[in-house]
Amino acid sequence: MKVGVDYYPEHWDSTIWEEDAQRMQGGGITLVRLAEFAWSRLEPKEGEFDFAWLDAAIDTLGRYGIQVVIGTPTATPPNWLVAKCPDILPLDSKRQPMYPGVRLHRCYNSPSLRRYTQIIVEKLTRHYGRNPHVIGWQTDNEMIGNDSHSDAANSDFRLWVQRKYGDLDTLNREWGTVVWSGEYSDWSQITTPLGGSPYLNPSYLLDYHRFCSDSVADFNRFQARLIRENCSGQFITHNLWGYPVVNDYYDLFDSMDFASVDYYPSTDLANDSKARVYHGALTLDLTRGIKQKNFWVMEQLSGTPGCWHPMSRMPYPGMIRAHAWQSVARGADTIVQFRWRTARIGAEQFWHGLHDHHGKPGRRFEEFVRFSEEVRRLSPLLDGTSVINDVAMLFSHEQLNALKIQPQADGFDYLANFKQLHRAFLRLGIGTDVINWTSDIDRYRLVVAPFLFLENEAVVEKLRNYVAQGGTVIFTTRSGVKNMNNVCLPTSLPGALTDVVGAVVDEYDPVGNDRQGLILHGKLDTTCSQWCDILSPTTAETIAVYSTDFFAQRAAITRNAYGRGTAYYIGSVLDDHGYRTLIGDIAADLDLAVFNNLPAGVELSVRSGNGKRLLFVLNLTNNANEVQLPVADARSALTGHSIAQPFVLEPMGVEVLLLE
Repeated sequence: MKVGVDYYPEHWDSTIWEEDAQRMQGGGITLVRLAEFAWSRLEPKEGEFDFAWLDAAIDTLGRYGIQVVIGTPTATPPNWLVAKCPDILPLDSKRQPMYPGVRLHRCYNSPSLRRYTQIIVEKLTRHYGRNPHVIGWQTDNEMIGNDSHSDAANSDFRLWVQRKYGDLDTLNREWGTVVWSGEYSDWSQITTPLGGSPYLNPSYLLDYHRFCSDSVADFNRFQARLIRENCSGQFITHNLWGYPVVNDYYDLFDSMDFASVDYYPSTDLANDSKARVYHGALTLDLTRGIKQKNFWVMEQLSGTPGCWHPMSRMPYPGMIRAHAWQSVARGADTIVQFRWRTARIGAEQFWHGLHDHHGKPGRRFEEFVRFSEEVRRLSPLLDGTSVINDVAMLFSHEQLNALKIQPQADGFDYLANFKQLHRAFLRLGIGTDVINWTSDIDRYRLVVAPFLFLENEAVVEKLRNYVAQGGTVIFTTRSGVKNMNNVCLPTSLPGALTDVVGAVVDEYDPVGNDRQGLILHGKLDTTCSQWCDILSPTTAETIAVYSTDFFAQRAAITRNAYGRGTAYYIGSVLDDHGYRTLIGDIAADLDLAVFNNLPAGVELSVRSGNGKRLLFVLNLTNNANEVQLPVADARSALTGHSIAQPFVLEPMGVEVLLLE
């Protein structure tokens, strides 16, 4: 286990570097990330390189036993490069440049970006590839599929489409361009979706999103190849940004050694509107599932966020420590706090780090030091452990993008609905692996395959075989609607899964925010919204019916025996209570451990390996909570004391139980 910070020596007078390094060492910091935005300092003018300052900073840190991860600086092309090669800038859908001054002002399809990226990355990696203090590299920073409409992007998109479809007749047929007289008669007529209208052909828009995603992943692979040529023995990772974004993270990380994430849980506990892209435990589970192994947090909350929105609340006492432990609990092997010092210059002056502008240690730093010391003590227990769960949730960027292009009803949002399902497992203390929808699922006892709007034949066959061989799957509404080219299928819903589900959708009602009643197991009154499939069971049994509107008493949720397994179909979007009850019953039937009395805001996660099992219990609220766990002979790994049941967790309290 490592604990580190993000540090920007180029922002500070070199006379304080020694003091910073000394204090870092005293705080248990063994790792620093550097230089991911420093292109203009590393190459002040074209072909003139200055690594002396970075050498000095790395040497200073190294004298105090601190290892370094270098970020390639390609997220912020310098002004001299933009002036010389304006094609480096992405153009928006109205062909207006995204000028420098913020960051991420680069078009992944720009030949100039590739050429100058190769120069700076080769120079850096040759210089630091054998530096004893440098252990790894972070490519770029928070890559997202910014939808460039530059000349290069248009040319590359046209080639991408040609490679996929081969000829215009096939393209016109698969996209359905006959609608609105949109047929193409020459390849030159195909452009990126200019103008920005959301009402363009949905097949065309989905392919454009795929192209943008492929462009990002290819740029990341390009950097990875350059680094590996000169940096044998040094790892390569990337720091992903929160959801939703266009690019497919599973493709983005195929060239990386492991995944990293930037994690800023909401400090406004009663209102996370400023942190919608950081989805708490789901973000961490998604990150772990990208490579299906342990990961790093490259930027972890350290203070009040501010820059892209008005400042949020100050982290409540204990929150920095608690959420750092939450990351560890869900598979993080390294925690890097953002940032060491709060910036006094630039746009992020109010995105607070461990130290305020005065630079003196305070409450937040002391809390971080406590976490750092705990990690040092527990590292022998944590090393070699990982998160292994019995439940998998299948996440799909394809469904995310398709359902963003065509929202199905008021309030219907793929990510929000996925998060709600994930939250039901979280509230029951059931660990979930969130993995790519195309991944292998054979080892899991329960699989949740939600909102399979686009029907993938290989995925359907995988799920069919899994159920037939004894697995249990939860399917949901809006499954089997379209093919992978985003064209509606001519089959009854849920499409190719109908025999597995054992029910047919007679008709559906996009009820949106018009909440409906639902009776589960003949006794539980609950509610649903957004969408109502009116089901006719064929071989399935009905386990929930609607209780309102013209479809009252019609089937809403079914359970079907298929082969040796079971398939559930949820025909609507339930409220939290309904999901928790249904999933709790399914989990109990499968003999999965269920914690029905877990207080809201209290999370459980288990890391195991090498004969060790560690149960993390986290109270991520600002209230004390009593916890009763069916765990005997548990000992606190933090204190060494036995834990009597029940026990009370203080606000933002953390307990790590060493299970026998």
